[in-house]
Amino acid sequence: MTTPDAAPRELTVALLGGGTVGSQVARLLTESADDLAARTGARLRVVGVGVRDTVRPRDGIDAGLLTDDLAGLAASGADIVVEVLGGIEPARSLILAAMEAGSSVVTANKALLAEDGATLFAAAEKHGVDLYYEASVAGAIPLLRPLRDSLAGDKVRRVLGIVNGTTNFILSAMDENGADYADVLAEAQALGYAEADPTADVEGYDAAAKAAILASLAFHTRVRLEDVHREGITTVSAQDVAAARDMGFVIKLLAVAELAEDERGVVVRVHPAMVPRSHPLAGVRGAFNAVFVEADAAGQVMFYGRGAGGAPTASAVLGDIVAIARHRVAGSLGPGESTYARLDVLPVGEAVTRYYVNLDVADKPGVLATVASAFADNGVSIQNVRQDGRGDAARLVVRTHTAHDSALSATIDRLRSTDAVRAVVGVMRVEGEGGS
Repeated sequence: MTTPDAAPRELTVALLGGGTVGSQVARLLTESADDLAARTGARLRVVGVGVRDTVRPRDGIDAGLLTDDLAGLAASGADIVVEVLGGIEPARSLILAAMEAGSSVVTANKALLAEDGATLFAAAEKHGVDLYYEASVAGAIPLLRPLRDSLAGDKVRRVLGIVNGTTNFILSAMDENGADYADVLAEAQALGYAEADPTADVEGYDAAAKAAILASLAFHTRVRLEDVHREGITTVSAQDVAAARDMGFVIKLLAVAELAEDERGVVVRVHPAMVPRSHPLAGVRGAFNAVFVEADAAGQVMFYGRGAGGAPTASAVLGDIVAIARHRVAGSLGPGESTYARLDVLPVGEAVTRYYVNLDVADKPGVLATVASAFADNGVSIQNVRQDGRGDAARLVVRTHTAHDSALSATIDRLRSTDAVRAVVGVMRVEGEGGS
């Protein structure tokens, strides 16, 4: 065992990826080398950085460390292999090769974990190595480790949060400026908050992968990307945002993972939702992330911070490297995958939520009764209803009490087939309100 007066042992680190995150990890490992050695009991030495182009200079990375032999570096037997390439392949094959060579792995790869985490966890267990992935969700926010460790003695009921900075930036700007989605998306791309192809963000795929990871940890049940109900923000209009504002709400893209009422399973969903302006999530603006965890004993716990970017993500990666280095020095391992609960992953229709519904209706007697019947026949209670305009501009805005999503969806189908309703102009779930 290392003593305070003894020279620390050396642990080797191989980086797979030298982009925005990889270069920041390399920089922090170099700049904080002495502090990291004191914290871990081992001096961390980078032995290689795997990149596709070794000619292009990389800020913070010694050119002599660059290699395009990613497979060789992954299988080199380094103590810790850090994968920040992204994507499914070659990342999966490289991680598996690293584990087979006896390396513990740190990854920020949310897509791979959500699609095939089971394979990675099984390989880590087989080869007796650690697999850490704090950076895969919410950047620098310490979220996964508290779920796995700090709340291990509690029963989590619900996880609710904003886990994608691009969509939060877009929706925040639409709320603040009254601008259309397309105009704000162009601004987000110009500022570097959105990719040239923003599909993964705006269609909810990125948030859905993170929701799967969060749900797996929170409910000790394996949840895959395909299990997550997903809706993006591309259909959210300036009119929707204005209507929400008029009612005291703001629209957010939320990731929600929750126990069903009878606790027989979990529902995991990603979609735009109206949140009361009094709720803490409503104040999360720009590219920031925030996640609420609701547990039996702890109550509500909120995690907030920068959810993306090279330095914030690198901070989370370094935290995992430190944890693994300590295990290596102590000759121990951290916790592996916990799936003992094996709960069913239920369809979104089992979720209990509320709806906001905006209806273009005929301005004639009996319309309100017809609309109310559609809700009542499906067992959905109306919280309040408001009429805007008259004649051809007549609108009914309805907010419901809580009901199963399947009943609410059936109500919308019924309204669409009703002669008194010219069009269902807008439908959105409402989250974050108390009571029934």
